[in-house]
Amino acid sequence: MGRTSWAVAATAVCGAVLAALTAAPAQAREAHVRAPHWVPKDSGAPEARFRGLSAVSRSTAWLAGTEGTVLSTTDGGTSWRDVSPPGAGELQFRDVEAFDARRAVALAIGEGEASRVYRTDDGGTTWTETFRNTDARAFYDCMAFFDHRHGLAMSDPVDGRFRILSTQDGGRSWTVLPDTGMPPALDGEAGFAASGQCLVTAGARDVWLATGGAARARVLHSADRGLTWTAADAPVPAGDPARGVFALAFRDRAHGLAVGGDYRPGQPSPQAAGRTGDGGRHWRPAGTPPPAYRSGIAWLPHSRSAALAVGPTGTDLTTDGGRTWRTVDTGSYDTVDCTPDGGCWAAGEKGRVARLER
Repeated sequence: MGRTSWAVAATAVCGAVLAALTAAPAQAREAHVRAPHWVPKDSGAPEARFRGLSAVSRSTAWLAGTEGTVLSTTDGGTSWRDVSPPGAGELQFRDVEAFDARRAVALAIGEGEASRVYRTDDGGTTWTETFRNTDARAFYDCMAFFDHRHGLAMSDPVDGRFRILSTQDGGRSWTVLPDTGMPPALDGEAGFAASGQCLVTAGARDVWLATGGAARARVLHSADRGLTWTAADAPVPAGDPARGVFALAFRDRAHGLAVGGDYRPGQPSPQAAGRTGDGGRHWRPAGTPPPAYRSGIAWLPHSRSAALAVGPTGTDLTTDGGRTWRTVDTGSYDTVDCTPDGGCWAAGEKGRVARLER
């Protein structure tokens, strides 16, 4: 299929998904078999919690989770390969960034040497450890790539500033960037390693970093691949180590969404979502936010207004660019990712993984 035909087909699929998700209740009842919904895929790892997810296409996806677990599928989730790095059973993988079915980079989080980066070029048959943190003060949370070569990883503040790790060779080697362009961190401010989405990119040079734990939740932005940053307050409640912005999604350099709240079960999370139309310089609260804490978010492919947010108590949909949200599923998921060919995947606790199906 040519590129133009493929794009038209993908847009048609996403349009059908969006139309069914937003159908009136009576219509949904009449066409309940066809309505898009999460279809669970058996990961074969019921003890793992997958907070790292990288969707390559409707057929190919990677998962990263607890006890050093990394899985991949190339058949739409019908079967999963355990491609966990050898000797990584004590590590907690919280992020994975895949370029295709063979090349992926995985981030393990934690204090000191628990924070590590691994890369594979053969579908997980072999892995190379390409970074091991040796600073006991650092704790890496998230990772994001601009393209197949250029990427960043972020650590909670060291000496009062967030630390940024940079790669220019696809994660084969890493360098700590100077912190002179990073604004001072607030007291208690940190990132959340909840979904691999506290650091996200759009385009060739723009990157955003989500924070919480301090008196104010913030979103930091860099337009030069992490060398210099500006900070803006986010309309998501903070003021506690368990509260703040947990995930970001940008569909281009200007339009972004933020979700979060209080991750403690049973705690209220009012105003748990925000939106920006100017690249993160200013953030506005959602008029009707998700009803509870949300840890992951993704724009629906080829849509300028629709996105999904997920968390332990459900999945929410916006069709107006983040102004209003409504719950469309009550299953527990920690992270979500969508692909240009119309595939959307979600993953979470107890080995849960699902794909959005019609």
